[in-house]
Amino acid sequence: MKNRRIILKIISYINSILDYTSNVDYIEFRNNGMMVEACVFNLSQIGELVNKIDKEFISKHPQIP
Repeated sequence: MKNRRIILKIISYINSILDYTSNVDYIEFRNNGMMVEACVFNLSQIGELVNKIDKEFISKHPQIP
């Protein structure tokens, strides 16, 4: 159950990044500091959550990088 909640949160952060960056080219993204910071925040949250996933769960799903 814990892993499921973590994965759902990770998916939510991924979806936020996709929402922020849809229809935005690299130059526009790079020049929009607020967008960059929002994406960096979401990526850091994902990194923190990944560290909380049980090692057993990770070993049972080797196909997920």
